[in-house]
Amino acid sequence: MKSLIRLATLAATVASLLLLAAAPAAANEAAIRKALSERYPQLKIDEVRRSPVAGIWEVRYDGVDILYSDATGDHIFVSGALVETRTRTDLTEQRVEKLLAVAWDRLPLKDGITIRQGTGARKLAVFVDPNCGYCRRFERDLATVKDVTVHVFLIPILGPDSVAKSRDIWCARDPAVAWRRYMLEGVQPSKAAASCNVDALDRNLAFSRTHRINGTPAVFFEDGTRRPGAIPAEQIEASLVAATKK
Repeated sequence: MKSLIRLATLAATVASLLLLAAAPAAANEAAIRKALSERYPQLKIDEVRRSPVAGIWEVRYDGVDILYSDATGDHIFVSGALVETRTRTDLTEQRVEKLLAVAWDRLPLKDGITIRQGTGARKLAVFVDPNCGYCRRFERDLATVKDVTVHVFLIPILGPDSVAKSRDIWCARDPAVAWRRYMLEGVQPSKAAASCNVDALDRNLAFSRTHRINGTPAVFFEDGTRRPGAIPAEQIEASLVAATKK
């Protein structure tokens, strides 16, 4: 009986210590939220959590934007990166990449143009605008990569001409051929029929807004990682290899 009492007392003590440890964290989070909400009412805070540095808290707002605060919200670090000096790892960039990742099964593949190179065993997706010069450069490098299936999502964000070209490419008899010929050879696609359904382009734009795809090209891999800009062929290959290992 005494052993049971001692165990019960020990369990109660441990529970009390855990509650005491959690209390300051909750208080800090509440204080930071209160201070920043009052002083920056336009700031829509999504999450407050401890950073890897003692006394510094990560504040995530507007989805994937990050700033750092002290434990009271009286001082903040804005537009800076938290770097781990031993390995020179940019922890802020690492965190943002994780927040921006999109699970492969969430991509609307039916609304993309599918291009198969070689066996097509590996996969990537890219959001593009036909008038984007960086997209053209990316396409040239991508065409040299072997054994990959590419899902091209047209998002006409660079003006009315982009809308017209995206429509013409999407409505072509073979959109994959029309896309590649235009991007690699400059061959203008035939004008789309007025009856062509381009709802997919609207859905792509909506998806891009939801996931903050604000520039093109934006590249996604099977493991959910995301790479902005016209990454060269060697980086495409390295990302494909890394994605297949996860």
